[in-house]
Amino acid sequence: QVDSMTVVARSHDLVLWSRVEDYVPEHLDGLLYQDRQFFDYGGNLNIYPMTELPYWRLHMRRRFADERRALFVAEHGTLLDEVRAEVQASGPLGNRDFKGSVRVASYRARKDTGLALYYLWLTGELMTHSRRGFERLYDLRERIVPAEFDYEATQPEAERYFAAKAIRQQGLGTLRSWTDAVAYFLHQRMDRAATRTWMDELVASGEAVSVAIQGHKEPYYMPATDVPLLAGLDAGLVPDTWRALDSTTQTEVNFLSPLDNVLARKRTQALFNFEYIWEVYKPADRRRWGYYTMPVLYGDRLVARIDPKLDRKTGTLWINGFWLEDETTADDSTFAEALARGLGRFAHFHEASRVELESLFPVSLRDRVRALIAV
Repeated sequence: QVDSMTVVARSHDLVLWSRVEDYVPEHLDGLLYQDRQFFDYGGNLNIYPMTELPYWRLHMRRRFADERRALFVAEHGTLLDEVRAEVQASGPLGNRDFKGSVRVASYRARKDTGLALYYLWLTGELMTHSRRGFERLYDLRERIVPAEFDYEATQPEAERYFAAKAIRQQGLGTLRSWTDAVAYFLHQRMDRAATRTWMDELVASGEAVSVAIQGHKEPYYMPATDVPLLAGLDAGLVPDTWRALDSTTQTEVNFLSPLDNVLARKRTQALFNFEYIWEVYKPADRRRWGYYTMPVLYGDRLVARIDPKLDRKTGTLWINGFWLEDETTADDSTFAEALARGLGRFAHFHEASRVELESLFPVSLRDRVRALIAV
């Protein structure tokens, strides 16, 4: 998920940094805006492979019927046509390239032309060409998308694709979470009985399997192709594709972006026994933890939370808060070493020359980390 906040690096860059060795934001920019292997889209603004665009075209077409768009068209007449024509003549263009004549009450844009650009993008007429700073520049879809992907899949094709994608995306998930994902992908309401029948058909066809998890009454579902993987894990085998190129999360902790897919609230609570709340929009006196709290992954457990902030002027990475799930973890010297390595790599990614640890408690852990950290 793309996010504009820069408390530290942007969320989408943090997600890739946490998984890709030596990642830098220019890698993603190249894939999006030069190679055209990915595109950004949707109200949640996620990044998808360009190969998925034909299936998303169904979602985009259904957006024409959205009530908010219909009200906008009714109030602003031919503005969509005028903005589309201007992009066709002079694109790529961004919001700042249009003067706009009316201010609008929308968190998507402040002026009518900005909201027109958004609706043209949401319906797939425009796509993101590139960015000016973080401002999106739009151009016509047909001038951006490789020709082999510029078509619309049929409704049955899109339904089959997104049903399978939702299962793969979850790894392990409930019927409710699968239903929510498919409903978003297809931009349609999902009937409970119909989705139960649909999932039963996926299980019967061998595309999905039902899995019982100890301590959970509700069945979970996973891709049938992952059954051998699950059996291997049960036997203590780690797939080669899961092995880190360099350090592991056992030797170097990882900090997860607040918008990381791992952190679906109910799922994270159920599978990791970890309560995650993003409190960035809460008043300070109502926060349980911090402003931009990031979970700390150590081994295969979420063991702590950290609240970082980057001071770009001084090159200082401030740790404004640190909370362990189990206080005894602070006594683990191996964890202290892994935390120090993780903080060092995090600081290096942000080009910080100093890490301020005064808010890291307990003091005994802070002292060990301070002695070990390399910036």
